[in-house]
Amino acid sequence: MTHTPAGTPHGASPPTPAPAVSDGTTAPAALARVLGPVGAVLLTLSCITPASSLFILVPELFAGQGTGAPLTIVVGIVISIAVGACYAELGTLTPSSGGEYAMVDALLGRFLGWVTFAMTIAMLVVIPPVIALGTADYLADLVQVDPQVAGCAVMLVAIATAVLDVKSNALVTGAFLVLEVVAAVVVAVLGLAHTQRSPSVLVHPEVSEATAGQATFTMGLLVSGLAAAMFVVNGFGTAAYLAEEIHRPRRNVARTVFWSLFIGAAVIVVPTVAAVLGTASTDTLSTATFSDLVRGWAGDTTATVVDLCVALAILNAVLVMVLQNARVVYASGRDRAWPEPVNRALTRLHPRFGSPWVATLVISLPGAALAAFADLSTLYEATGAILAVVYLLLALAALAARRAPLRDRPAWRMPLWPLAPVVVLASVGYVLYQQAGRDLAIAGGVIAAAVLHYVLYLRRHPHDRWRVTAPAGDD
Repeated sequence: MTHTPAGTPHGASPPTPAPAVSDGTTAPAALARVLGPVGAVLLTLSCITPASSLFILVPELFAGQGTGAPLTIVVGIVISIAVGACYAELGTLTPSSGGEYAMVDALLGRFLGWVTFAMTIAMLVVIPPVIALGTADYLADLVQVDPQVAGCAVMLVAIATAVLDVKSNALVTGAFLVLEVVAAVVVAVLGLAHTQRSPSVLVHPEVSEATAGQATFTMGLLVSGLAAAMFVVNGFGTAAYLAEEIHRPRRNVARTVFWSLFIGAAVIVVPTVAAVLGTASTDTLSTATFSDLVRGWAGDTTATVVDLCVALAILNAVLVMVLQNARVVYASGRDRAWPEPVNRALTRLHPRFGSPWVATLVISLPGAALAAFADLSTLYEATGAILAVVYLLLALAALAARRAPLRDRPAWRMPLWPLAPVVVLASVGYVLYQQAGRDLAIAGGVIAAAVLHYVLYLRRHPHDRWRVTAPAGDD
């Protein structure tokens, strides 16, 4: 019979004791491996948050793509599968909570690893509060609340919950995820029960000239919607951030990526198809929200219940993002990106829950402040350019993953290599070409700040700063 130390949640492993390292400092305690494949999938799927993608992003695609939205989403998912293959191979090759920056560092070098970290942090600060700000819209049927007040409240609740152990968070997010799926199933059943079109409209799409600006669905129109379509299932990379807390990461990280991606895709695509078939007019489809469609099919009460499920889905997504973001900041302290007092603070684990609580507060409290006081629209639009740059670096890293000595390291290996990274390079290259100059300038500013920190600090300490590590797994 094993003994669980006092203060450690039942079923969770205590933090690994901190050993001494060669330069005389003490290595930080390691995160405990407590997640099996199911818990990891629940957390990752909650970050994809298929219900909020369905109810927030898909109507925007209907406006521009009409009944061609399902086709555009499917093409976007195919590209996302290629991105997922890069995450799966690199995440099992270098299973670190640093996620993308650890992958790029191992394959493309220390400097590009640091640039990737800076780009990632820029997104991690901005995206959660932006998503949280959408909560008020889905509470409107019950209570009128200022979007910034609601957004700040969601951020604070997520922060408080994220300090708990990761296994408890998997249970919480799993419960919320069930409500998300229920909302999506309700939409799918209602739409299919009220079918008013032939399925042929899915392969011969119609568009609303009033909203799309043209009368026919063309390949150019499809391509113009790919950036949004790829973002619909974005979030499967959370599996990489959880790599240090997943049992047998060299096997289960890849499984988590693909199970999460495919389940999330199904939860989004089926209701989207149902909405197309259940709406007689393309003009109505292009201008209505899902709440409007559900209200027309089943009345106000059902629409209100669905809206509440979406509000909980937003909270769920923010919670998982706070969790993953804290892991990245924790990893940066462990990899000694900062002066030593900062590194020690960022790697401090909660004595009871084993969570990186200081890192959680450092990355998330600024987001709560942004939700309460700032206009985030400009910064959020720039995250598209930043995400494209990160995907570009990941694809280049995946191309380098088969060279010696990494070629022989145990890891999941993508089939048909190098097809997936080539598809990603072509896709994100086009997305970057389509980005507004302002968004590219913001991304360039983040890169410039990263270069400045690297030149003035990290490059001057090549042996004891920014030494990226991937803890050994239990494979």
